[in-house]
Order: sequence, then C-alpha cells, then structure tokens
Amino acid sequence: MECGHSGHQRQNVFPCAPCTLGLTARACSPSLQYSITPILESRIGLIKIYGHTGGLKANQVRHLNNLYRRRTAPAFVVSPELSKAISQISFEIRRQIGLLIDRQGWITHVVVGTYQEIVIPNLEKYRSGGGRLKGLRCVHTHLQHEPLTQDDLMDLALLKLDLMAAITIAKEGLPDHIHVAHLLPEGVNGKNWEILPPLSPWDSDIDCQTLIRSLESEFARTARSQKVKRKWERALLISVTTAPRRAAENWMLELRELAESSNIAVVDTVIQHRQKVDSRFLMGQGKLSQLVVLALQKGADLLIFDQELNPSQVRSITDLTDMRVIDRTQLILDIFAQRARSREGKIQVELAQLKYLLPRLVGKGTAMSRLTGGIGGRGPGETKLEVDRRRVRDRINHLEKSLQEIQKQRGQRRARRNKRGLPVISIIGYTNAGKSTLLNTLTKSSVLAESRLFATLDPTSKRKKFPKDVEVIITDTVGFIRQLPEELISAFRATLEELEDADLLLHVIDISNPRYADQIQSVERILEGLHLDQIAIMRVLNKKDLVDPVAVNRLALTLDGVAISANDDHTLTPLLDKMELHIRRVIRHCSIDD
Repeated sequence: MECGHSGHQRQNVFPCAPCTLGLTARACSPSLQYSITPILESRIGLIKIYGHTGGLKANQVRHLNNLYRRRTAPAFVVSPELSKAISQISFEIRRQIGLLIDRQGWITHVVVGTYQEIVIPNLEKYRSGGGRLKGLRCVHTHLQHEPLTQDDLMDLALLKLDLMAAITIAKEGLPDHIHVAHLLPEGVNGKNWEILPPLSPWDSDIDCQTLIRSLESEFARTARSQKVKRKWERALLISVTTAPRRAAENWMLELRELAESSNIAVVDTVIQHRQKVDSRFLMGQGKLSQLVVLALQKGADLLIFDQELNPSQVRSITDLTDMRVIDRTQLILDIFAQRARSREGKIQVELAQLKYLLPRLVGKGTAMSRLTGGIGGRGPGETKLEVDRRRVRDRINHLEKSLQEIQKQRGQRRARRNKRGLPVISIIGYTNAGKSTLLNTLTKSSVLAESRLFATLDPTSKRKKFPKDVEVIITDTVGFIRQLPEELISAFRATLEELEDADLLLHVIDISNPRYADQIQSVERILEGLHLDQIAIMRVLNKKDLVDPVAVNRLALTLDGVAISANDDHTLTPLLDKMELHIRRVIRHCSIDD
C-alpha cells in the first residue's frame, strides 16, 4: 500500500511515521517507516468508536476506525491531515467528531456526537492528581461555525484537560479555523481559562508539550505556596446554603476546625448563597467547574461540603468533578474513628460509619458488575455490590449485638453505683468547650485534654469529695456539635444513657467563642432530643480569662451561669459551692422519700 509519500511501499496497512506525524515528504525516510508499527499493532484491540454511532454506514465507521491509525506531532494541537480528515467525515455525516489525544500524539478516543455536541466518555482511568492536568487534549468539530462554547469550556475545567480545541468547518467540508483554550494557574478577571487567537488548520504548532509542562509547573508552584503540614490532605470547603451569609460564615469556621482536627489542610473556602439548593449538585454545573479549577490551582484533591449529601448527590458530584467528595457528617465520623481508643468506642464508631455507608454503597466501573455464584448466591449469582451490602448488614447486626451486651454491662454498673447512693454529676457541652480540662481540675486527674474538636470520645468517671464530706461521681461525656449525625447519636446511645442517671448536668460553655450562643442552642436541642431536658442543668461559663471582665459579669447575669477558668482551680470555688448546695438538696430529697 502507498503510504502517502510517492515511492514508499509498505507491507502493512499503516502509513509511515512522517505521514502520521503530518510532516513533509522531504522528512520521510526509510529508517522511520516502521518505527511506530509495533505500537499501532498493539493498539488494535483498543479501537472503539464512542457516542452516537447509530445510522452510520459501514464505510463511514471504517473511516472513523482508521483515525486511530493516525498520530499528531506532540507540538501540534492537531496535524493538518488529521484536522482535514475529521472535518470531512463530520461534514459528510452531519455530526460532530471528537478526538482525545494524549501527549505523545496518539488518539485514545474517537467520539461521534450530534449536530450540536459531543459527550466525552468516562476518563477515570486517566491520571487526575492534585495540581496535574488529565494528560489528554480534546479536538472536535463544530458544524455551525461557532468558536468554543460555554459547554466546551466547562468540559475543559471539569475534566482538567490539557487543551480544548474546536475546528470550524467551511462549506466544502474543509477545516477553517482551530479555536483553542487552556486552563490558567491563576484566575484573571474572574476567568479560569485563556482562549488563544484562532489558528490556521495548516499550522497549529504552538509547542503543546512545552505549553502544558509550563502550565503544570505553574499549577504546582501555586499549590506549593500554600503551606501545608507533611502528609496532610488538601481540601476545599464548600457551603451551599439558603441561610444568611453571616450564619454560613460561622458554620464554615466550624467546618474548618473539624477539617484541621482531622489533619486536613484547608486551602480555600467557597460559600454560595442560593434561593433554592440544586437537588442534584447543590450548586450549578458552572460553579462546580470553577471549583474543579480552583482545586487544581490550590493543589486540592478533596471537596468537603458543609451540608449533608444524600447518596445520589455524592455520586453526581463525584462523577462530574472526578474528585473525592465527603460531607460534614462523614468528616465527623472520620474524626471519631481516629479518636476512639476503647473497645466500646471503636464498636460505636464502626457501627455509625457502616450505617452511614450502607445507603451510599454503589457500584462504579466493571468491578461491581461481576457475578459470584455458589452457596448463598441468589438466583444465577449475586453481584459484588450485593455481596458488599450483605456483608455490611451482617457486620451491623454483629456490632449491634455487641453494643447490647455493653449496654447491659453499663446497666449493671449503674445499678451497683445506685446501691452505694453516690450522686452523679455529668459534664456536658459543645466539643472543645473545656469539659475534660474541668474534670481534670475538679478531680486532680489526667484525662487527655487538647484544644481541638473531639479530642476525647470515651466517657470517664472520677470521684470527687466536697469539703463537707459529700462524695459524688463526676462523669465526662462525648462533646456535642451542631447537627450531630443521627448515626452517631444512635451508635452512642449506650454511652449517652449514662446521662439519664445524672443528678446534675454541668453545661460547659466557651464564652470566648463568638459562636457561643449558637452552641448553647445546639446542646440544648440535643438534650431535648434525648429527653434529658428534665434534669437540673447548671451553666458553667468557661475561659473567662480570655474575655473582658465587664462582659463576663454581664454574661453571668444574662445566662445565669458561673464564670470560671477550667485550668485554674482558684476560680472554681463559686462553682464548687453551688454544686455542693445542689447535691445536698438531692440527698436531702432522697432521704425524705425514703
């Protein structure tokens, strides 16, 4: 077969290397004729035409298949011969033709679209690391002679492509101009991409490899400018809300604290206020494309949403952005999993995680479509997804039985404690309000106390003797938080039942936190949901040393609380006196009843 350059005979059906590279006849030499043949032969089994292929004639399908045999010089956006070939095919079938080309110039995908658009196939197997582009460029035809559309630019951003190129077609079916855009390492005037001046289809040499390498280097440099601790993940925090902006900003501050408590570096935050939250993506696809570019610019590989996402939203956002997506609930569950130390705590956290995971367990890719037969299979076989779900359900049943045993043991311990007649004081409050520090100071103990959210999960009980020979048991419980996940409340019910036997609840409030009023409401709402709001509560205003004394006195009157510094036992005398007075009343009341 003639290779395309006169006088060069070949024994196979592939054109010679200079032809596929779009070089001139002068550059064609016998030494290059067979240089790419083994590579092409190895790719024969990978040939597939994607998209709308229905109604195509056999010779049209053959021409599309033959496109895989061509190669573009890496410096070119697309070779002149290739741009001409896809323009003519597109003009003939009246459908857009798209090519995905890797950095070596090989065509990885041939896509047939409609008259208005193409749909790029799944590219999940291609790299998509933080600060790196996909390693593919998209070149497609436009039949209506329009330049790059908004959909093209969104695909460029969402898929993190090296380049997006559109070839306009003249009336004769020949290529007219090539319109090219690439992403920017830093936004300019609100734009995350740059559109180059139209190129001639006969000269699209823009030194693509050098351009893409320089872009990735600049992306990496921008990401490195964000100082992050080693081995910490990088994340974007996102809130899509209908609430007032001030409330959203306060919630975002808390989400940042949660992320940092889980060893996640927050590289940027995004708050979008909408009149109505999108049921599928929470936000518009245009905004999501901006998030993907922002993540690329900041080197982030994780999106954390402040709102709880349902399973379909997680799938939709993950599929569209090709990034890992979690919500606030999953973040809290991850923190609990890191902090749990006791066997009981680990069981409770695992149970909460599995209950959260079960409805979100979905198949993705071919691995989830395989069948397994044999004993225990249903019908002809059980899908791997069904096996995973069954195993999760079995594990949940096992953990729930273990928790029932723990609940029974706790009940027995409470019964023994009640026989001794010792009053119980339980310390409750928002996470990181200073509960463990107060327990240490009151009982001279050394429970772990750190200035981060959910530093301690396992409940701790210590004895305390008041000056007038009144002995009590003081219990520190797990911290509360706004919208505490229902899975956690359910799993930790055995622990929270300890509060039911309390004679007094010490509600520790961090008055140095500007969000203390919202935190008070969150704690009281949770107590009401647990039916614990009938137990006597004493408000303890902690960290008074960090607040102006005049403001402290005003808050003590307004909130009807006792102001202290939990790490300074000299400030605890008023609190101890008030606690002892209440316990004496409880003891006296019990004596009268007896």
